[in-house]
Amino acid sequence: MDSTRKEWLLNALIAGALFAVPLWAWLANEPFIITLATRIAILAIAAVGLNIALGLGGMVSFGHALYLGLGGYVAGIAAHHAFHGTEVLGLPGTNQMLPIWALAMVLSGLVAGVVGALSLRTSGIFFIMITLAFAQMGFFFALSWPAYGGEDGLPIFVRNQFPGLNTARPWDMFLLAYAVLMLCLLAFAGLRAARFGAALMAIRQNPDRAAALGISPFGIKLVGFVLSGMITGLAGAMMADLTRFVSPAMMAWTVSGELIVIIILGGVGRLFGPVAGAAILVGFEVFFGGLTEHWKLWLGLVLLGVVLFARGGLIGLLAGRVRHGG
Repeated sequence: MDSTRKEWLLNALIAGALFAVPLWAWLANEPFIITLATRIAILAIAAVGLNIALGLGGMVSFGHALYLGLGGYVAGIAAHHAFHGTEVLGLPGTNQMLPIWALAMVLSGLVAGVVGALSLRTSGIFFIMITLAFAQMGFFFALSWPAYGGEDGLPIFVRNQFPGLNTARPWDMFLLAYAVLMLCLLAFAGLRAARFGAALMAIRQNPDRAAALGISPFGIKLVGFVLSGMITGLAGAMMADLTRFVSPAMMAWTVSGELIVIIILGGVGRLFGPVAGAAILVGFEVFFGGLTEHWKLWLGLVLLGVVLFARGGLIGLLAGRVRHGG
């Protein structure tokens, strides 16, 4: 079996396992396992967003926690005003996920457009530091925003609603997160196979040659960066609903680092890399975290091993090939 078929088979196994484990937990009445699977799915959605920028476009953003936090605060603020029956900016709050998701994606996309327009004029370490600086600005703004909890955060007393589902039930919430993850992966696959994805990867490999062919590196990368921020913002809104809490910690630089770690562990630019990486991260946090408080040391050793000996991440290692950006 060639490596491409192996990777598609591996993708199918990962998708099946992510569904089968919480299904077993639902039948066995183990809601904690279902919630863990939901968290993996939502983290994977956030990483799919970053994978567009990093995996396809080679943009090492160390500030994607900003969009995760923006999405979370959209969900939290909307739910807060809906619960208290008050208005925000002259508009009533809402407890409906669909409009909350749409607003989270629009706001995250707009902010990503501003950040990208400024940061993409640089490259390398300067790009990394500018994206980090914007995320830290968001973090400290939320920290000093007493109207919505400040450093104490903002609770969501009742989980927001989705038509046809009871999101208060762990299984229903998982099904929703799983469906959104599959749609995001489908969108990523379509984007990667389209002319836009080919242009983005060409710019990553050689921007001067791409420009000589008539491709606008700045414009293509900016669009990719905006799409990346929108998907991560969607994940932020979903994560806030899962935990029923949002705080400035969602925008911390360590969260941006975790998203990058997820992609590296799973495989940069690979379709199911974010899913595999999120499962590894949550697995270490839950299972090894219960054994020792130094579980991040062991995760760091695994990450080091992947960087040194499995440049294609877990997916590339098991599929038997190394292929960057795809």
